[in-house]
Amino acid sequence: MANIIEIKNLKKSFGNVQAVNDISFFVKKGELFAFLGQNGAGKSTTINMICGVYEKDSGEIIIDGVSVDNNIDFKSKIGVVYQDSVLDKNLSVKANLESRAALYKIFDKNFEQRLENLDKLFKIKELLKKSVGKLSGGQRRRVDIARALIHNPKILILDEPTTGLDPQTRKIVWNALFSLKKENGTTIFLTTHYMEEAADANNIIIIDNGKIVAQGSPLQLKNKYSGDFIRLYNTNEEDVKKLNLPYEKTAECIKLEVKNTSQATELIIKYPQLFKDYEITKGKIDDVFLAITGKKLNEVEK
Repeated sequence: MANIIEIKNLKKSFGNVQAVNDISFFVKKGELFAFLGQNGAGKSTTINMICGVYEKDSGEIIIDGVSVDNNIDFKSKIGVVYQDSVLDKNLSVKANLESRAALYKIFDKNFEQRLENLDKLFKIKELLKKSVGKLSGGQRRRVDIARALIHNPKILILDEPTTGLDPQTRKIVWNALFSLKKENGTTIFLTTHYMEEAADANNIIIIDNGKIVAQGSPLQLKNKYSGDFIRLYNTNEEDVKKLNLPYEKTAECIKLEVKNTSQATELIIKYPQLFKDYEITKGKIDDVFLAITGKKLNEVEK
């Protein structure tokens, strides 16, 4: 699969702060790509350079095979949804979408057809006459994403798209995004604090203090940076201590940490009396993030 985004030795400083420090990566066409890091790690700065909002200090950004240097056409291939809504609160939903569509010379029947397609994904027709200022947070976010997709871009960049949304709205948003990816081949570039969203990505990059500190598929990262966990139920803690493995006791079970599934299998065979009622799970992406950076993803940096 070809690369639709290529980043080479990208750098950006603000005064004495090196916000993005010589990072290189690529994103393949049609994949869900997760870009993870705490606030201040360099995620938003990178996104703003990809979208042409910030000028890079050095390095190269290639979108769909073409360098962005001295080329503004690349912007038509990108739709972006920032953390903070860019909708005009005083205008109706339809007026917001019409003004955005006009930038891409989408009018009349073509505009109405785009509305039809977007309504199937985000259920926005019922909102068209309402002013944006009267929408709920979930409704506004659906319109934000629809606005970013009005020109049918090849790449959709989502910066914390579901933060603060209720579970039902998050589900609507993600069902629509997976449909776009599957049916249109849209590439989705995501930053998120919700680990279950990152776990669905094809590839993940973790950035910390402006540098890439890890990258790979969710499974590759879990296998490299986080072990498996065995949850033992109805087991005596004194017997578990004899295994000499890290464990955590909860109200429901004793949670053992093992290096991998092979080690778990060896333990089950060797100590069958302990493993009457148990389950094995892989480490999660938040375990990976903590192991690599020493921080939790949703912690606020001070």
